Amino acid sequence: MPGGQPGPQRATDQAPALTEPSRAYAELADGNRRFVSGAPRHPNQGAEHRAAVADGQHPFAVIVGCSDSRLAAEIIFDRGLGDLFVVRTAGHIVGPEVLGSVEYAVTVLGTPLVVVLGHDSCGAVQAAREAAATGTAPVGHLRAVVDAVLPSLRRATTEGVDDIDGIVDIHIAQTVETLLGQSPVLAEAVEQGRCAVVGMSYRLAIGGVRPVTAVPVGAATLDVPSVPDGPAATAAA
Repeated sequence: MPGGQPGPQRATDQAPALTEPSRAYAELADGNRRFVSGAPRHPNQGAEHRAAVADGQHPFAVIVGCSDSRLAAEIIFDRGLGDLFVVRTAGHIVGPEVLGSVEYAVTVLGTPLVVVLGHDSCGAVQAAREAAATGTAPVGHLRAVVDAVLPSLRRATTEGVDDIDGIVDIHIAQTVETLLGQSPVLAEAVEQGRCAVVGMSYRLAIGGVRPVTAVPVGAATLDVPSVPDGPAATAAA
């Protein structure tokens, strides 16, 4: 990744504005490599850059991620202020507020990449699996989270997938399809080549991410840190 000297004291990343989906994806992949190797650069986290972005933002990626406290996007992708537009819900479930936030980033801010970020051993998926197995719905608003994950569980059953991390992959792909299916605005941006949507899975112990699905299919062809025992990346239609 271009620009400046590496190191935790670096205040500003001098890379030009990222407007192409492939370059935005490469930037995330590079940052995750640094995080996994234990050599983060902490770009765009100093006082100088804080002042520079005070009057406007131009994030190069939207992260629709799980709310899990171990899934802090700016840390695992080694980025800083103004780089990522982050929307987080338990199990990265999608509702009107999430769709509106994504559409704002893509249409108003011109963000070229949307990433659905899930992770292994997802508690929301596990809760939905337990609810389906016992026939007992959780109390309160947690039921809305479980209900949103249940279609992914049914899809996993249809495809013969039973292990929790395989179900997580299916749920990530399902979320990508939900975003595109429920947001004509996002679907149009993808069709016109202004944006791409990539589903990624994060390994909690290792710190690496891997692509699970991508629309268009060529949006996640670059390597990311290798993750043992992870299935190969697949492409959504």
